[in-house]
Amino acid sequence: MTRPDSSEYASYYESYVSQVPEGDILAVMRSESERMTELLSALSPEQADHRYEEGKWSIKEVVGHIIDTERMFGYRAHCFAREDPAQLPGFEQDDYARSSNAGSRSMEELVDELRAVRQSNLAFFHGLDDAMWSRRGMGSGCEFTVRALAYLIVGHELHHRGILESRYL
Repeated sequence: MTRPDSSEYASYYESYVSQVPEGDILAVMRSESERMTELLSALSPEQADHRYEEGKWSIKEVVGHIIDTERMFGYRAHCFAREDPAQLPGFEQDDYARSSNAGSRSMEELVDELRAVRQSNLAFFHGLDDAMWSRRGMGSGCEFTVRALAYLIVGHELHHRGILESRYL
């Protein structure tokens, strides 16, 4: 499968797509998930609650955000692959983070949920035929292909792993 071109997602998301390594996107999804869960599983409870600056999310809240975003992108991909004509709404990440209880959960629980969401998305994407990967839909006022959403899931996680490694750890 080829990488999505710039007509398959809003320009805002280029920084995510550009971070995704070359190769089979499903294999990349699996390997990057393993890398992320290894990183998170090694954290102490004190590290998991760390904020690099006042008012910023804790590491656990960042993980909650990654979970929320992957769920949203996966849902969009599912709707678009099934040719649902509805325009899907966006979501405000800060509102979702504020309304979640990620900060009060254990890192083990969050890692388990992150794995479960990724496994679900991998199973979904694995079942797509060639035509489904190219289907389009509207979300957050932007047009996306199913293929682009798979790349956005990985690129978003890579973006936040980079922030965790450079600012938190």
